[in-house]
Formats: sequence, C-alpha cells, structure tokens
Amino acid sequence: MKIVSYKLKGKPGSYRVGCVMDGNVIDLQESYLAFLSSKNNKDAVHLIDQLLPSEPHAFFSMGAAAVERAREACDYITKNGDSGVMLYFEEVSLAIPNPAPSKIICVGKNYAEHAAEMRSDIPEFPVLFAKFNNALIGPEDDIEKSASTKKLDYEAELAVVIGKEASHVSKEDALEYVAGYTIGNDISARDLQKRTPQWLQGKSLDRSTPIGPWIVTADEIGSPNNLAIRSYVNGEERQNSNTSKLIFDIPFLIEFISSLITLNPGDIILTGTPNGVGFAMDPPQYLKGGDRVTLEIEKIGKLENKVMERE
Repeated sequence: MKIVSYKLKGKPGSYRVGCVMDGNVIDLQESYLAFLSSKNNKDAVHLIDQLLPSEPHAFFSMGAAAVERAREACDYITKNGDSGVMLYFEEVSLAIPNPAPSKIICVGKNYAEHAAEMRSDIPEFPVLFAKFNNALIGPEDDIEKSASTKKLDYEAELAVVIGKEASHVSKEDALEYVAGYTIGNDISARDLQKRTPQWLQGKSLDRSTPIGPWIVTADEIGSPNNLAIRSYVNGEERQNSNTSKLIFDIPFLIEFISSLITLNPGDIILTGTPNGVGFAMDPPQYLKGGDRVTLEIEKIGKLENKVMERE
C-alpha cells in the first residue's frame, strides 16, 4: 500500500491521507467510513476521527493501528469499488507523506564507498545527526538553495518510517516496528557542514529536504536490505548502488538508535547515501538553480525536485 498526503489541485483546504490504487488516489478516511457502514457499525462511524484521522500527522502518530485500518479501507474499496472516494491522480497535489515527525534521525557515512569518497574512515558506530521539520518538503516542492551556501549537494537515501514506539528493540525484532519506507534527499550544504565538527547547520536549511512521494508499507517491501538506489541530476546518473552495501543495516540501526532514543510512530530515519555525491566529483559538481534532482529506489518509486535559488 502506498500512503500519500494529498489535496485537490487549486483548491483551498488541508491535506488528507490517501492511498494510491490503480493510478487513482482514494481517501482513506472516507473509505474506512464506507467499510464501517458495510458492517453496520454505526457507533464506530461517530468515532472516525479517533479511529482513522484524515490529517497526515495525526494518522502517522497513531502508527500501526492507523496503517492496519487503512489497509482494511483499501481492501474494501478494491473489492467493492466506490467512485465517491476515488480521485484521478492528475486531480491531486501531493505533499510530504508525514509532515511533522517528532524526530528525523540521519545516519552519516553508512556506505563504505561513500566514506572513502569523503576521505573518511569506516565508522565503528553509526554516525547520527538530526534534521528538523523546517527542512522537509514534499515531492512536488522546489528545493530551496539558500544564499548562505555555495556548495549544495544531493544525497539519495532510503527513509524508514517507524510504526510503533520502539525502545531497546533487538535487531531480530526491529522490522516489526517499521510502518513503511520512502525516499529522502538529504540535501547538504557542504561549505556549512564542514566549517565546524558538527554537521547540523549544513543539513537543516529551510525547505531543503524532499521526502516522498509516498510511504510504501513494510509488507510490500519485504527486506529493506537489498534495494537498488540511484540518483540523477538533469538526467545524468550520479549514484547507483544497493542498500545491501549499507555498513549498518536497517535492523541494526533500529536496535542501535532505540537503545539511545525512544522512537515514536511517524519518526523518520534517513539511513545514509551511497557514493557518487557532487562533492566527490572532479571537479565538484554542486546544485544550482534550475537543476532537477531525481532519486529512485526499487519497490518505492521516484522522487524528483527542482532546485530554486533563494535570494
């Protein structure tokens, strides 16, 4: 199941949670209402906002329970059909699937070839840093290139979305805590990142980090440790690797992070980027206004954003 945050193009109003089905977007709350009505569950209908919220942040904050109800809603519409809850994909605008995670935890130098191209040693432990919500944008938004940086770079990454509270989770059980996966572009201002030992200032510029276009539920991905991952700038391939090359794989990362920090439903882990970043090219190739950055991850899809210069 592909979960999106959507609204009708050119219409006022808030974004709602939907899922992509056969080239259409179906509204999850309305679909769940139809499902409950088919069961003659009139009491539950009055509690719909508590059972399956329409607002994306509230939906993902509910974690696995909301995802399971969303699955029931999608299955019901697939079997029975209901044109009243379906929209053509061309009719909608998509936003960040989860616009307000409580935490965005990023992992640096998590592919050996990327560590080498950055002239760094292989880390003994995962290198963790944070982003903030101000950095997040959706699949149809422009990456804003701040005037404060001359060296803006792309980083294709598999993003993990947590589905239930995780504290001191073992790697053997770790994938049970995942709601789904999406694509993240860990845009980095290399000049700001490298002027101090701490990377935060180069990693959390306003409106710089695309996430999306949707969250694919964990059951559709299977193992996240063998997914092709690529990036392109203006159609030129820059990165081409596989998550099997992660130094610290997804179960290990969840075990390691949850031993330090309680992960909440909706939290995002950006798992690191492979080699091929602009910083490491000879000469370096940084992003400029008008560039189009396209990321692809197997079983998830494509995320494409344009770079816009900000005065």
